[in-house]
Amino acid sequence: MKEFLLIAVVLFSILDGCSNAESPAGGVSMSSGNKNLENATFAGGCFWCMEPPFEKLEGVVEVISGYTGGHKKNPTYEEVSSGTTGHYEAIQVIYDPSKIRYEELIEIFWRQIDPTDAGGSFVDRGTQYSSAIFYHNDEQKRLAELSKEKLEKARIYEKPIITEILKFDIFYRAEDYHQDYYKKNTIRYKYYRGRSGRDQFLKKIWEGREKNEESFKNPSKEGLMKRLTPLQFKVTQKNGTEPPFQNEYWDNKKEGIYVDIVSGEPLFSSNYKFDSGTGWPSFTKPLEPNNIVEREDRSLFTVRTEVKSRHADSHLGHVFNDGPKPSGLRYCINSAALRFIPKENLEKEGYGNYISIFK
Repeated sequence: MKEFLLIAVVLFSILDGCSNAESPAGGVSMSSGNKNLENATFAGGCFWCMEPPFEKLEGVVEVISGYTGGHKKNPTYEEVSSGTTGHYEAIQVIYDPSKIRYEELIEIFWRQIDPTDAGGSFVDRGTQYSSAIFYHNDEQKRLAELSKEKLEKARIYEKPIITEILKFDIFYRAEDYHQDYYKKNTIRYKYYRGRSGRDQFLKKIWEGREKNEESFKNPSKEGLMKRLTPLQFKVTQKNGTEPPFQNEYWDNKKEGIYVDIVSGEPLFSSNYKFDSGTGWPSFTKPLEPNNIVEREDRSLFTVRTEVKSRHADSHLGHVFNDGPKPSGLRYCINSAALRFIPKENLEKEGYGNYISIFK
């Protein structure tokens, strides 16, 4: 338990102090008067550990530690940590959506927690330390559910993902000494975090994966203009669309994978490609769901779902709900946004881990 570790710190004379709250929580948190700011609320166990990764993000204005999801008004830290109020330890992220998207915040959230732990988070046990995403509107709910589904399909974890997606109700700001705890009590924070098991778990799950993702570099716009054809640049960087039936891969029937023309990140496979009759390459699902970002597109007279690549942020196309079973989806993708790698060239081009999907 977090409280046990804090007592241990005191016993070892690292710092004096105690882990109990000194005053009631300060009511419901509110964003500033800037109407362009939005809130995102996440529970991931100890809120001390959840603040740092979000506070360093460009576009995040403030991160507040607090309590949400319970039945008691103005709960104290002692009450919440006892597990009797129904609250989660949580953070509220106040951000500028013109600088950082909600999808990006969710991605950061997943990389701070163990979403398979049903009994708490790391050394802290109890439902008050469980993980959850609290959505503030229907769009946040949709994006959170989509992100969770993609994480499940990626099969990163051996156990099922149990993180709940819950409707936001009210958020109580935690006591002042909990805010920016990692800054104000550096030694104690490091002692607790180092023994909580959080960093060890995250390193095991994400270290190799993140190194692999770093290889998908996104060149500058100037560099892309030199490397890409005018059509490839228009499609990927300016949300363009190529002509149907007059593009490279609409009728390609070879076995292999399709990667982002800009970054090389794997996106789709011939295993899920089908003839939609539209004149564009169509797929029932992505090869790597985590490399796909979906966002609302209102550029025409109807609402569509745009598909972009995660690392390069390339415009790829759109996804529709008129595809074949079992997914019922049709990822309609521009050939100009893709590069096809035949299965016989996968090893040579550094994608040898995908050879097995064609056996």
